[in-house]
Amino acid sequence: MTVKIFIKRKVQDKNVVELTMLLKRLRSLTLEQPGYISGETLNRIDKKDECMVVSTWRSVEDWNSWVNNAKRIEVQTQIDKLLGEDTEYAMYSA
Repeated sequence: MTVKIFIKRKVQDKNVVELTMLLKRLRSLTLEQPGYISGETLNRIDKKDECMVVSTWRSVEDWNSWVNNAKRIEVQTQIDKLLGEDTEYAMYSA
C-alpha cells in the first residue's frame, strides 16, 4: 500500500536561499532511497511563510527506513535549526 507523507515547514524570507540548498540536497538523497516514488513542493497561498511537501512512498516501511537514514537526519537537523522549529510530518494511506 502506498503512503503519502505531508511535510510542513514555515519559512522566513531570510532563510529561503539556504533552505533551498538544503532541500535540494535532501531531494537528491531521497532519489536514491528504495521505495521513494515521487515528491511535490507546494507553497501556501494565504500564508506566504508556509510550504508543504507531499512525498509518495511504496510502503510505511520504506518511509520509516528513510526517516532513520543517517544522511537524511543530518540534513533535516540543519533544516530544523535554520527554521528554528521542528518540521511537521503527517502520514496518510493512498
